[in-house]
Amino acid sequence: MDGYMKVAIMEGIGKMGYTQRSIPEPKEDEVLVKLEYVGICGSDMHYYENGAIGDYVVKPPFVLGHEPGGTVVEVGSNVKHLKVGDRVALEPGKTCGRCEFCRRGKYNLCPDVVFFATPPVDGVFQEYVAHEAALCFRLPDNVSTLEGALIEPLAVGFHAASQGGAHAGQTAVVIGAGCIGLVSMMALKAEGVSKVYVVDVMQKRLDKALELGADGVINGKDEDAVEAVGTLTDGAGCDLVIETAGTGFTTRQAIHMTKKGATVVLVGYSKTGGVTLPMSLALDKELTFKTVFRYRHMYPVAIDAVAAGRVNLKGIVTDIFDFDDIQNAMDRSVTDKANIVKAVVKIATGE
Repeated sequence: MDGYMKVAIMEGIGKMGYTQRSIPEPKEDEVLVKLEYVGICGSDMHYYENGAIGDYVVKPPFVLGHEPGGTVVEVGSNVKHLKVGDRVALEPGKTCGRCEFCRRGKYNLCPDVVFFATPPVDGVFQEYVAHEAALCFRLPDNVSTLEGALIEPLAVGFHAASQGGAHAGQTAVVIGAGCIGLVSMMALKAEGVSKVYVVDVMQKRLDKALELGADGVINGKDEDAVEAVGTLTDGAGCDLVIETAGTGFTTRQAIHMTKKGATVVLVGYSKTGGVTLPMSLALDKELTFKTVFRYRHMYPVAIDAVAAGRVNLKGIVTDIFDFDDIQNAMDRSVTDKANIVKAVVKIATGE
């Protein structure tokens, strides 16, 4: 497809703008996707606010966004499983396929992954993208491209549930009711976990958790979350904690609120890079610690859960911004976290 497309670029810390670039030509194993929705992720906000995450430093002009959904408009010569008009969710990380991690199926740990919006790789706040067809997952008729854009964070939630060995009969606690906390809660419920409680300090986010299916919520600003979990479990403690807030305080709480033999899954990243934990207590309880880095093999699982009605993915969206309003979209997402649980940018109308 010849022509030019509009691209939103980060021109500097806290500053967005636009440019034009040529519409990419798909290679033989790629498809060209007209993007319709792209979610705003916490990492996008962090790059926008700080210009870096660890060793990944933004060099403007840089394109943010790695949660895309859209429609196939052109197909490479070797692509057989997709056709023009298919609506797809795009998995944003292309791995090498050759390293030990890729060969063992743990491709999310590939050291040579090329991932949208991870410097120096541009993201997809733009009208079109050419992407490897194997990483484009066709959406069923009853799953929208808005939901397709949210499959990426939902995949994180399902990976967290998988790492925790989530199953029926358990009582679980999710700490943090942001986007990742909410999709983790919904993934746990979809996997059959019997009781899932959510902890946060923002009541609007807790209200959203209840709306989306949490069995109960705890406002950590108003009550001691550890004591509350003890009360809810008749003093037994919980079987599983998924920690998404990424603070030392909440991670220590996770250790205290579990029963012996429980599992703690760490998803949230600490802003300080390290936390101090009560390891004697963890040893006494013989806790299992698992960590999460993105996801693997979870897009089909997540799409099936949405299609079957086991996950209300649209329900996490609180704000939809027009592509022409990208500066406001980023500013609001950063400054109004108490009200914006999940924001999405509408790139184009497709359905």
